[in-house]
Order: sequence, then structure tokens, then C-alpha cells
Amino acid sequence: MKNGTIIQKYEFPSPNPSIRMYELTYMSGGLKVKGMLAEPANGSGYPGFLYLRGGIKGVGKVRPARIGQFASHGFIVFAPYYRGNLGGEGSEDFAGDDREDAVSGVELLRDHPRVTGGIHVFGFSRGGVMALLTAIEQPDVASVVSWGGVTDMFLTYEERVDLRRMMKRVIGGTPKKVPERYEWRTPLFQLDRLKAPVLIIHGEQDQNVSIEHAHRLEAGLREMGKTVETQYYQAYTHYFPPRKNQEIVAGMCEWMKNKRGNEQWACRWN
Repeated sequence: MKNGTIIQKYEFPSPNPSIRMYELTYMSGGLKVKGMLAEPANGSGYPGFLYLRGGIKGVGKVRPARIGQFASHGFIVFAPYYRGNLGGEGSEDFAGDDREDAVSGVELLRDHPRVTGGIHVFGFSRGGVMALLTAIEQPDVASVVSWGGVTDMFLTYEERVDLRRMMKRVIGGTPKKVPERYEWRTPLFQLDRLKAPVLIIHGEQDQNVSIEHAHRLEAGLREMGKTVETQYYQAYTHYFPPRKNQEIVAGMCEWMKNKRGNEQWACRWN
């Protein structure tokens, strides 16, 4: 069955009366994977928004309020749970084969009857690497946003001592033992294939995903002449204060809506 095909769809209680929410089961690489869809209750066509969460398994779950927030800005939002989670088949493997769940999410949005005006990809934390890998595999996406995003799996292993045990188990060894598996999960090695404009948002005090991830991504994109814009916040960590978060989300959504394919325009918000 085609990737992105919806197998089951159940209405989910929405925290916002103007947004409808559904829990879906869809096909990805021959597996039945779960995810959440949020869309404005009224109107006809909206751009698509693929939301790629951070964490792994029970850490960093998709939050209905968060994807509802993006939908309220005029998007049809789909957020994969990733394989092996909340009843989905398969096993999550930290930007390995589970990247297909994100790529299939683009197909799901592409087939949605109300999606018009392009599909945008957003990744937070671990979702940053997923977003970049998805845009590499789906070169027609309109834009990519990496917010506090992982970009280098070698650097994650080096910096996050608390994640090393999990990474060795899920990836199959250390970077020294299986460097090819870490390279495969690191989009910095494939930036030549990336077509979409990229917006990088990162707190300079981030201890979960260091600002170095953002700097490496920015440098790689600029070296190749790609379209990249940055929003670095000196005072903030991995999580931004609610009011500032809302402000940045509004600006980011406006930035996305002004992207059509590889069109370039200057970022006008701070």
C-alpha cells in the first residue's frame, strides 16, 4: 500500500474549538504508524505543515495543544508519532529507518484534499535532523524550519553523555564502531541535495542541543550557496518563555507562508 495512505481516522478532542483534530493510522514502509492531524474547521485550502517532534519513545510526545497552535495560524498540520509508538508497528530508531515515517507524512499531506500552497517541514530538537532528512528526500517541500534542532549525530553523542547508552543500543554502537550509521543520520553530509529554504531558530544557552548544531548547519548551507536565515536568541535555552514562543511561532508561520519552492526573500521579523 502507498506510503501516506490513511488506514484509520478517529476524531480527537481538540483544545481549540476552531481546530479539528484526528488521530490517524497511516502506512509508512509497509508499517501501520500512528500520528495526529490538526486542521482549521472552516475554510477550504491551507498549506501543509509537517511537525516532527523531538525525543524518542515516551520523551517528547506530540502535544495536541502545540500542533493546534500551528494549525490556528492557517495550516493543516500532521505530526507523526514515529513507528513503534502509541500502538504503531515497528520500532523507532532515532532518525534511522523511522525517517520514512516523516517522508510518508509529506505524502499524506500531499494527498489531503484541503492542502494547497505547498508543504512546509518543521522539526524541534531531534525533529530537526528528521526535518532536514525529509526535505532532502522530498525536494519539492516549500520550506524547512529547525528549532533547537539536532543536525549532527556525532556531536549529539559527544555532548549528551546521558543519551549515549540509548544511542549505542538504538543505532548499534558508538561513532567509532559504526561511523557510517551516524553519518547516515547526519544531514550535514547531504546538504548538496537540499533545495528548500531553511530557517534556523536556536537558543544560545541550550544545553539539550547546543548552539553548535545550528552553527554547523548554517555554515554548511552558506558554503553551498543555499538559502538560510537564522534567529539566534542569546538569553534562551532549549525551551522559550510562553509569550516569546508565541511571538516567534507567529513570525515563523508568516515566513513559511511567503515561501514558494526555492523563492528567496528576506526575513523581516526579529
